[in-house]
Amino acid sequence: MKNPEVVIVLAAGEGTRMKSALPKVLHPIAGRTILGHVLAAATPLVGGELRVVIGAHKDLVQAHLSEIAPSATAVYQAERNGTGHAVQLALAGAPTTGSVLILAGDTPLLTTQTLEEFFDVHNANKSAASVLTADLPDPTGYGRIVRDDEGAISRIVEERDANDEERAISEINTGVYLFDNGALREAAAKLSKDNSQGELYLTDVIALIKAAGKVALAIGSTDFTETLGINDRSQLAECAAIMRDRINDRVMKTGVTIVDPTTTWIDIDVKIESDVTIHPGSVLAGKTTVATGAVIGPRTTLTDVIVSAGAKVVESTCTESEIGSDATVGPYSFLRPGTKLAAKAKVGAYVEVKNSTIGVGSKVPHLSYVGDATIGSGTNIGAATIFVNYDGVEKHQTIVGDEVRIGSDTMLVAPVSIGDGAYTAAGSVITEDVPAGSIGVARAKQRNVLGWVLRKRAGSSSAEAAKRAGAVERE
Repeated sequence: MKNPEVVIVLAAGEGTRMKSALPKVLHPIAGRTILGHVLAAATPLVGGELRVVIGAHKDLVQAHLSEIAPSATAVYQAERNGTGHAVQLALAGAPTTGSVLILAGDTPLLTTQTLEEFFDVHNANKSAASVLTADLPDPTGYGRIVRDDEGAISRIVEERDANDEERAISEINTGVYLFDNGALREAAAKLSKDNSQGELYLTDVIALIKAAGKVALAIGSTDFTETLGINDRSQLAECAAIMRDRINDRVMKTGVTIVDPTTTWIDIDVKIESDVTIHPGSVLAGKTTVATGAVIGPRTTLTDVIVSAGAKVVESTCTESEIGSDATVGPYSFLRPGTKLAAKAKVGAYVEVKNSTIGVGSKVPHLSYVGDATIGSGTNIGAATIFVNYDGVEKHQTIVGDEVRIGSDTMLVAPVSIGDGAYTAAGSVITEDVPAGSIGVARAKQRNVLGWVLRKRAGSSSAEAAKRAGAVERE
């Protein structure tokens, strides 16, 4: 089968029921926009030109289109005079031979496979016009397929123009059409605005082609969920859930354990190897990749993260980071962009890391901030350590060598370097380099003021406890 010479995607609608400043077709589902999903299904089948009709929010939609489908031609429908008018505009200057595939820009669940099966039936019957249909449990809002006494399609009636008997029909128009190019052009030129909206309906083309004595088919879809359109936030959520289930099913069939698929959300471009375990409440987004044996979650969000084999990430949020093999992250960790953990590194509870490299086997176990740093191998960063990287104007680097021991509650004031095998004393504020094998101590000598509580906090529970312990008031 020769692929269609022209593929037209209708994406000019206002989308008012979304009640959103963002154009309807740009709302995201599973890491792609609604329009992005439609184009992903259609692009492999384009035999000539891909044309996308845009209208509302023209600049935003066109900018997005140039990113995801730079070879597509954007056709601007300044006045939304109906789908028929949109197709008339799209056909102007397009190839005049072959076939024309027309899709709605708000059906993100449609697959290439379903379109190929649709083509096969169309071509086998030498049809001049075919429409993909579906039987919906609730057809409200959709155009209905009206068949004649022999079961062939007679026409398509929009719901607002339908009578009660027609509204009772459950077979709907999905907005997917395949036409002979010449037959479509001839019929489109005859469209009229004689309807409740005063618009040119593409649906009227079917009846016009039949009236010309040519074959027109209504081809039923085997999975009605693929044909669901989006008009409001509720339908957006419904389609997102179906897409989630579809992705999770595909992932589990490759040997991945998803403990609770209903609470696990995986973007369509995420790559996961076999024998990975994903616990409930986890989100894997963007271009994230997860290697075999890794354990993710529960309640973990990874966005554009590389997770190597055997790593474990628990109850943490990570973005644009690399987690080495057998490394551990969490719980309650935050890896910000530019973080790189080498093999067997550890970032523990309530630790934030940004734009830093942590070497093989090194540990930041708890309650610390590591920013703009390079940490060598085998090093331990004590609890409550802060890498003071920002002076109020610029960010500065800290370098910590191999097998270093940073004492708890240390402040490393960048730029500063801690040599291999060095120590810092707990509670130190390190502002100068510490040579290899040395200990940096930067704290005042402790002074105990005897009897202070009895003098300054007389009558308090602390004072009473001190008296019982034998403390006496001193001058």
